[in-house]
Amino acid sequence: MGLYNRMRAAAGERGWWPADRSAPDRGRDEIIIGAVLTQNTSWKNVERAIESLRAAGLLSLARLAAMEPDQIAPHIRAAGYFNVKARRLHSVARFFAPGGKPRFTQLVRLGDDELRAQLLAVHGVGRETADSILLYALGRLSFVVDAYTLRIGVRHGLFPPGADYEQARAWFTARLPHDAALFNDYHAQLVRIGNLYCKPRPRCAACPLARRDCTASREAWAAIRERLA
Repeated sequence: MGLYNRMRAAAGERGWWPADRSAPDRGRDEIIIGAVLTQNTSWKNVERAIESLRAAGLLSLARLAAMEPDQIAPHIRAAGYFNVKARRLHSVARFFAPGGKPRFTQLVRLGDDELRAQLLAVHGVGRETADSILLYALGRLSFVVDAYTLRIGVRHGLFPPGADYEQARAWFTARLPHDAALFNDYHAQLVRIGNLYCKPRPRCAACPLARRDCTASREAWAAIRERLA
């Protein structure tokens, strides 16, 4: 928890996944839709696509499930790859609301691993998308891993170079208290650090995690000492 505590001390609680939560199903549907739209694009573009769906009254899994992909595509053009994402969004909507009828009450009976396996079998749902849906929309204990997580984890010796998604996910799951709110905030903190500091070319001087246990930080300071020698 040392890494998390340092990030939390620097930035406070981050939370994650902005959504309209004025009604439980509204926030849940928006998060699931956003998890599909965010693939290979920026969140700013996702927000534009979500607003387009909202304006058309389509920010609903039940409504999207009742449509065809070519009817969805024009509304999500801002997210990029809109024809591909329309097919994926349609598949996800049909998983959660087949025939336009939500089945969350049935899905809640499934264990985390079984529900994850079923999500991964849906067209267009990879591991990061599945875990984002499970954690942020459904409150399940499913740690989300992304490129930031892998980069920071390797540099701080949490897992070895070349570690893959499942290895990283298993590391966090085995070591953290099983608390969905903690999983949520931990990932949000990693995203902040990765976005601002722990880049491919790291900005160690400003990073709150710059310590001797960070390989990037050690290399940066070694380079400075060499220049000053």
